[in-house]
Amino acid sequence: MKRGYEKIAFGGVNDAVRLLFEEEPDPRELERLDLNSVAEIRRVRDGLEIKFYDRMKALECLRSLEERDGKQPPLYRALMACARAAGKEGPDGD
Repeated sequence: MKRGYEKIAFGGVNDAVRLLFEEEPDPRELERLDLNSVAEIRRVRDGLEIKFYDRMKALECLRSLEERDGKQPPLYRALMACARAAGKEGPDGD
């Protein structure tokens, strides 16, 4: 489950964008595309409509998984420390 959220949160969308511009994609080529970030593909009158998974929700799920396991990655801990420090200062750094 964690790996799936990581693919959504940090994966690329290049293959999905390339698919938008293909007239008639080769079925063999479709099998090689990285479409992990794609939630839905629909053929509409003028082409394709692609909906992507929400990256922010995937990041939130990863964070809650890390909290549940009692582990937080160093980058997350550093970001949280910066956020707490910024909250103690005024808007102008006072």
